[in-house]
Amino acid sequence: MSFKGKVVLITGASSGIGAATALEFAKNGASVAIVGRNVEKLNKAAGNCSKYSKPLVIKADVGDDKECKNIVASVIKTFGKLDVLVNNAGITRNATILEDNFLEMYDQIMKVNVRAHLNVTSLAAPYLVKTKGNIINISSVAASLAPKMKGITPYCVSKAALNHFTRCAAVELAGEGVRVNTVSPGPVKTDLLDNAGITDMKIDNYADSMPLKRVSQSVEIADMILFLASDKAVGVTGAEFFVDNGYMIKN
Repeated sequence: MSFKGKVVLITGASSGIGAATALEFAKNGASVAIVGRNVEKLNKAAGNCSKYSKPLVIKADVGDDKECKNIVASVIKTFGKLDVLVNNAGITRNATILEDNFLEMYDQIMKVNVRAHLNVTSLAAPYLVKTKGNIINISSVAASLAPKMKGITPYCVSKAALNHFTRCAAVELAGEGVRVNTVSPGPVKTDLLDNAGITDMKIDNYADSMPLKRVSQSVEIADMILFLASDKAVGVTGAEFFVDNGYMIKN
């Protein structure tokens, strides 16, 4: 799966799945643009990629419309084109329906987990049409399952919306030769929960409840993303791929 000569834009690439994906694309010859808010983490991810090719580092908040425009403009200015968009940026916040801050948390999550991806996709689509490129949206098994714990309803709703956006975008862009797919991880060892200040949930604790008795590493999700972005998946669009150690079949 060589990506030599390809340009890849990854949001939420300062750590976790995004950083692992950037590294794997760089290993396989791509020119990579990585986006994130944490400069220290972005630089660390960039350092790893630089062993293979120097990435374009963009400090930006995808929840800001102006910054989204700057992200895509910077990629085109630097590389002249775009072949792959990975919409990976995401946040979670806990709030139950009975809490006063429920709508506030919902709005925060939807702004990043859904609206930002629609925005970046819309901005990037004309360039992807030119290269007959493709888009991979990073969702979650939470999109398909009723929550087992209180407080994560807004997150689940955001991922369900992202999944349907994938299907809608796939229909709209298929005639232009652009593929759009979803990767839905189960529990993955990232800093998503730490970033949200959720300290009472530990990903490792989920291992025993998985049919495969394990949780995933970020690179496993990256491998699926690279497959879908490659010519090996030339006939795949509007699809959702689970990397969940069997979580869906059990739940």
